[in-house]
Amino acid sequence: MRSRIFLYLFIFSVLFVLFQFMNAKKAKESYDGKIDNLMAKIAEKEEEIKSKDLEKDSLIEKALDLTYFTLDGDEEAINYFEEQGYDAKKLELTISDQIISQNKAGADNPIVPFVGMEGNMAINKVRLLNHKWIIADFTDGVYWGQLFITYDVQKDGVVDFEVVKSFLYPRN
Repeated sequence: MRSRIFLYLFIFSVLFVLFQFMNAKKAKESYDGKIDNLMAKIAEKEEEIKSKDLEKDSLIEKALDLTYFTLDGDEEAINYFEEQGYDAKKLELTISDQIISQNKAGADNPIVPFVGMEGNMAINKVRLLNHKWIIADFTDGVYWGQLFITYDVQKDGVVDFEVVKSFLYPRN
């Protein structure tokens, strides 16, 4: 009887060890598959990074192209303001602030030639293109459009604005 109990314990132990071995083998194969998958993704991402480094020049060119029509990118416009005794950067901020500060709660911005239909027309963004031209974006929350503004800085520092063209996008 005692020998049978030891035999059963021995067989049970062998089966338990065999079960543990097979389970560990499956777990290792699963983990190895996940590791291989992640290594492949890492290699793919590294290739993307390398290819983007090659495109770096084109990204710099795109950034320079986007800054071409800005006051910062127009050396002649900066020289124009400096000859008049103004700091172009400060003047750009001042002009932008003057336009945006005309947004009042409960009233349309007087520069915008459209009446707000769903709220008050307000100017959101202003970009100085050079020493004479501005592009501005406006909206009332539902309708939106853009303005082409000319401006002139007088000797006493007063800025005169004139809306040359404007349009309102149709509502879809």
